[in-house]
Amino acid sequence: MFLKRPLLLLSIFFLATGINLKAQVASPDMTWFKDAKFGLFLHWGLYAQTAGDWNGHPYKGNEHFMLYERIPVKTYATIADKFNPTQFNAETWVKQAKRAGMKYIVYTSKHHDGFAMYNSLVSDYNIYKRTPFKRDPLAELAAACKKYDIKLCLYYSLGRDWEDPDVPTNWPVKAGRSNTWDFPDEDAKVFNRYFERKVKPQVTELLKNYGPIAVMWFDTPELISKKESAELRALITQLQPNCLVNSRIGNGYGDFGISEQSLGAASRNTWEACITIGKNWGYNRHDSTWKSPELLVRNLINVVSNNGNLLLNVGPMGNGTFPAWATARLDSIGQWMKVNGEAITGTHPYAIAAEGNELESASISKKDENSKMKDAIYDGTPKSLDADIFFTAKDKSVFALLRSWKKKDFEIKSLKGLSIKSVDLLGTEKKVNWKATATGLSISLPEDYVLSNKIPIYTLKVTLN
Repeated sequence: MFLKRPLLLLSIFFLATGINLKAQVASPDMTWFKDAKFGLFLHWGLYAQTAGDWNGHPYKGNEHFMLYERIPVKTYATIADKFNPTQFNAETWVKQAKRAGMKYIVYTSKHHDGFAMYNSLVSDYNIYKRTPFKRDPLAELAAACKKYDIKLCLYYSLGRDWEDPDVPTNWPVKAGRSNTWDFPDEDAKVFNRYFERKVKPQVTELLKNYGPIAVMWFDTPELISKKESAELRALITQLQPNCLVNSRIGNGYGDFGISEQSLGAASRNTWEACITIGKNWGYNRHDSTWKSPELLVRNLINVVSNNGNLLLNVGPMGNGTFPAWATARLDSIGQWMKVNGEAITGTHPYAIAAEGNELESASISKKDENSKMKDAIYDGTPKSLDADIFFTAKDKSVFALLRSWKKKDFEIKSLKGLSIKSVDLLGTEKKVNWKATATGLSISLPEDYVLSNKIPIYTLKVTLN
């Protein structure tokens, strides 16, 4: 099922705690999120400094390597002594996202290692107090997002924190993702102590100190109770009523579902797919398997045609800049979006998601992906470059997105029976010859259409009467 918080229980909770109910029991307005379609995920932390190596060897688990290498907190914390990302420029990051056609950014305020990537007054274990950098990158990012009209969203690791002694886990087995080398007694850990001492105070300062936060993007709910999820949701609603929350707050209190490293989701309700460009979420110098711009655009189209958003991840380097391979791909996607963006942003699904590659379209599964946490390195996204057609719609237009296309003359059966006013190929004023037939829409593209775009994905805008 798709996760939604039960409004009656939330209402009772508000009344019991004395929080002003007002109209806060209603879900926040999700219009901006549904229209945005495309966002930038930023995994940045101490793991960016180590960049794939530990004690002279490539480490396991990438940004989870503290767990895989069983590194004591005191030892792991020494990484901060050398973490000085002096080339970090918040405006550069935000402008890069905007050029790519993205509408929001999700920034890792605290990952599983427990290290806060902002100036937390709750815990000194943060970038401002523990590193030579002595700056608050989140404050700078918030200012840049406001300047360039990009929504700021914050990732927060909820059910895992390897710096705190009170965080038990149960995935994939009891203590499976817990710090048992520093804190070996799993049964002595009480999640609520961590919840009260760190989670609630940090979420509070994040929502109070950095302006409007569009989404609190929680990860790994693990052993949070239903009561705690309700309490956390109520806190967020009290501090920022318009702030959305993803399903990983746990226990049905989220506004939208998450599909991680796959294009599948629970339904065609509101959801988001988060995927990496390479193998890893955080920067790793050994990563050399990167999705091509063509494949990334195919993924974007697949998700949007099925009523989802694509959250594409970049792991900034230890010096504060994006890897060159990430920048190149974002720039390529941005060039494609300049021509074809109207078929993505602000659209809604057409009656049929795809034609010619029903198998990939069917990857939008009926399984509940929200409950499926993935390990550090996993990629279940499709890799096919087969030619097919996906569809989106907006106002009186249907967009036929021709993925990895090579044909000049073809028929689109899924547009049969429509009253069509015109058919245009985005990016050119050259005429598209078309004819409505008894079996579909017959198309003949201009002779040199293939030369108009470096990514062989084209958009037909079909305007209806």
